[in-house]
Amino acid sequence: MKACIMCGGTGTRLRPLTFKRPKPMIPISNKPSVLHLVEHLSKEGFNDIVITLGYKGEDIEENLGDGSMYGVHIDYVYEKEKLGTAGSVKNAQKLIGSEPFIVVGGDHVMTLNLREMFRFHQKSDADVTIGLLSIDDPREFGIADIDIDNRILRFFEKPKAGEIFSNLASTGIYVCNPSIFDKIPAGQKFDFAKDLFPRLLGENARINGMLVRGRWTDVGSAGAYRDAQKWKLDDMSETNLEGNFTSDGKIQGPLRVGTSVSIGRQSSLVGPLVIGENTKIGERVLIGPYSVIGSNCVIEDDVKILSSYVFDGSRIGKNSTLSGAIVDCDSNVGARCSLENGTITGPRSTLQDGVTIHSGVKLWPETVIEKDKNVKEDVLNDKYDTDVGGS
Repeated sequence: MKACIMCGGTGTRLRPLTFKRPKPMIPISNKPSVLHLVEHLSKEGFNDIVITLGYKGEDIEENLGDGSMYGVHIDYVYEKEKLGTAGSVKNAQKLIGSEPFIVVGGDHVMTLNLREMFRFHQKSDADVTIGLLSIDDPREFGIADIDIDNRILRFFEKPKAGEIFSNLASTGIYVCNPSIFDKIPAGQKFDFAKDLFPRLLGENARINGMLVRGRWTDVGSAGAYRDAQKWKLDDMSETNLEGNFTSDGKIQGPLRVGTSVSIGRQSSLVGPLVIGENTKIGERVLIGPYSVIGSNCVIEDDVKILSSYVFDGSRIGKNSTLSGAIVDCDSNVGARCSLENGTITGPRSTLQDGVTIHSGVKLWPETVIEKDKNVKEDVLNDKYDTDVGGS
């Protein structure tokens, strides 16, 4: 079975996390999000994968290679300009071929039974089957109205209050017949939800909706990213300590700890959590559940890290507290700092001693915050784009 993963977006809504990497490469449990997706597709029997690439696509190709390490074969197609979701898939038509195929987003994290959805489509006479999931607030998604035979009667993208005729939201997972390529113009920007589906419905073509079960999110916001991290950590059932591990502290699993990690005396680690290789954790450190520490990090004495994510190469200074925060790669957080819930520190940022970052504040890459500052608003860097709209 064949799958197409769309990885062309710029991830502006997730800035500053997407300045250093494309959105599908944001780490979840210290592994790129798109790798979790490839492994799930492989488990579901989709062993022939085409990935459409745009912004920083070479990072994805370099990381995944030809897919043989993960039991799949991967081909890549680059977009010279933005073609939209359907346009990007049309651009990969030659590699996708003439059999039904499944389309997923490169930022999707899920436990859904995709094989079941594929079989459901094969037994129908629909041109497209859309995976639908009941969501409390579907305003950021396309919504569908279906009949008792699973046929979609109406489809509406990103409804406003008063327009929400259904809470069945599109997951952005589609099983398609190759006949849809005839409806997608070549070399033009064209979207599935905004353009293709209205065209098909207008021509009375059949689009089915399948009510899927399980966990799914597209990592399009910081909140969705935290959800995805939590899901993956919840899936951990045992403690795995790799070589050269030394600890004088207390450990309560489940944990996954990389090689050459040291933990100082009287420190306490409470899982589920993940720690990357070559990371040093000082004395009297508390790392609470649902935290992830990257590789080559230094966590100094008397630090508290609670439901937070510290990316590779970062240092957290003495007596600092992270509560629901994200610290991107190669950042330096000084002593006695406090990073409140929902804060994001961009890569290579420096927080001098005694800094407080208020809830929800974002720091752009290479930001320097002076000693004892209280930061209540986002801090941008003129060297980087400031747009946070779009996808």
